[in-house]
Amino acid sequence: MDVFRLGLPATFYVTGALGLLWIVAWWLLYDAPDQHQLLSASERDYIRGGRSQTEEKKTSVPWLSLFGYRAVWAYLIASILAGPVWGIYMFFLPDFLGKRYNLTLTAVGNWTALFYLLASFGGVAGGWLAAKLIGRGWSINAARKISLLLCAVSVVPVFLAPYVPSVWLTVIIVGIAGSAHQGWSANLFSFVSDTMPKQAISSVVGLGGFVSYLTGAAIAELIGYVLKTTGSYVTIFAGASMMYVLSLFALHLLVPRIPPSA
Repeated sequence: MDVFRLGLPATFYVTGALGLLWIVAWWLLYDAPDQHQLLSASERDYIRGGRSQTEEKKTSVPWLSLFGYRAVWAYLIASILAGPVWGIYMFFLPDFLGKRYNLTLTAVGNWTALFYLLASFGGVAGGWLAAKLIGRGWSINAARKISLLLCAVSVVPVFLAPYVPSVWLTVIIVGIAGSAHQGWSANLFSFVSDTMPKQAISSVVGLGGFVSYLTGAAIAELIGYVLKTTGSYVTIFAGASMMYVLSLFALHLLVPRIPPSA
């Protein structure tokens, strides 16, 4: 059967079915550490040790107190500026490719899949780079900010996307930017754990996600307005190209030096 003839509803059916399969796999494979048959004794002891430390230091962190940390403001600004850029790739890249190169729906799907394949490497590479630098004796401050800088610089060429003559080059440019976004996100999450008390990390990350998606909703409306009035993606990609550099500038301004440990 030709999967391209199944229609759009089949996409949701298949996605839902995969979710159900994951539930079954989770049910069969997951168990509490004390009862899990696949854990070694050393792994079980390691988990128990981490759990006991967490229980000993468990304290309540008032939400309003988070805004007294400069690192929180740095994280929120970066979430507001750079976070919504990923939404451009998710929601508008297929439309851009289809209109720019007069592609069929199937071709748009294939090129978009290539974009996601390229972007998938960034999260691993970004985390690996920072860990590698720290392993070579770099300070957390230098390793984290150099990793963020490389990701930010890798996004800048995305402003060329509306100008290049071939779809494969466009996808490579945008794919590198998407990969850099994932590496950026990995290091930005780690920036929170670098700078904040352990009890506040989940709250800060959750707050950053909230403002990022809230801003993303407004940006989506703005992009729709720009496309309706100009019909061009030039301004959109140009703006996206600078968001990470601006975010890193604000982060460094607010947190000139990441301490060795939070």
